[in-house]
Amino acid sequence: MKTALIYSPELKNYSFGKGHPFTSERFENFINFAKQKLPNFNEVFEEIIPESATEKDLKLVHSQEYIEAISKASKGIILPNIFQYTTTDNLDPSTGYIPKGIHEAGKIAVGTSLKASELVFKGKFKKAISLGGGLHHAKREKGEGFCIYNDVAICAKELLKKGLKRILVLDTDAHAGNGTSETFYNENKVLFIDIHQDPASLYPGTGFLNEIGEGKGKGFTINIPLSLGASDKSYEYVFEEIIFPIAKEFKPEIIIRNGGSDPYFGDGLTNLGLTLDGFRIIGEKVRILAKEVCDGKEIDLIASGYNQKVLPITWLSLISGLLDLKIKLKEPQKLIFPKDFKLKETKEIVKELKSLLKNYWRCFN
Repeated sequence: MKTALIYSPELKNYSFGKGHPFTSERFENFINFAKQKLPNFNEVFEEIIPESATEKDLKLVHSQEYIEAISKASKGIILPNIFQYTTTDNLDPSTGYIPKGIHEAGKIAVGTSLKASELVFKGKFKKAISLGGGLHHAKREKGEGFCIYNDVAICAKELLKKGLKRILVLDTDAHAGNGTSETFYNENKVLFIDIHQDPASLYPGTGFLNEIGEGKGKGFTINIPLSLGASDKSYEYVFEEIIFPIAKEFKPEIIIRNGGSDPYFGDGLTNLGLTLDGFRIIGEKVRILAKEVCDGKEIDLIASGYNQKVLPITWLSLISGLLDLKIKLKEPQKLIFPKDFKLKETKEIVKELKSLLKNYWRCFN
């Protein structure tokens, strides 16, 4: 069975300007690289162009006021209170203002992920990959961290609306998914597991061990903050000791994974130690987990990464693990950490996390 690859050429407009870490050539660069490395590309993927998300879709997570403000700013209308709606990292460095067209481009990004979720939900594909998805920092009334609209949260909300009762959102981006976390912090139908760099050392400064949800959602937000330089063996250990046991107990009906290449040791904006093999490990573990708990149904959202030279290779390595593709990929940079770097510290983090969660999950008793 082919895998759906959802991508719109209109995502070229999801860019924050020259000199900004997030520009949109990443998507076309990846597709060109993947077609070069996979002579059977058209046998592996079915390329699908999505429709733009509607305002109704956006309102599953975002307020009407926020949507209207971003829409106006995106047309070049100067809003004196713009910082009520966004942080400085969402501004074009050359203008100091919201990039023109970013509202419509954001709707395309959300539409890409919604199409992926629709295709998997309806059983047309077991797996669907959204290129441009995973904008996990956007909150209900504020854009942050290169994210205008939170397609991850909107995807999960749409699936809940369609009747699903148990959704696993697995965030493997190097940064904590604060927007997604806030959306589901009091929710027990969405299990949010987030592996990221220690938030004491990286934006957004949230995602500590003790942030485990509130109310009926207590125990359903699980943060796994890793030490600087934590590499492949740490990720393997976290999957085996935390993610697999909890997911098997939770029994999700579908998995949404988001995150790109920024846990790579040479990313430039982050300080984790994942190698090319580590990205394949993430893909493999998610593939095995989905097969064991939800008949292989998985939605993959990929956008992040800030070293443009390694980004296509790491994305393809992750996807090769997810789809069990045999591809020879060469490590693009000389390793600076052993693959078991910070494993001892990771084991201590896991031990503490199990203690925090044992009252909520039988698997840790």
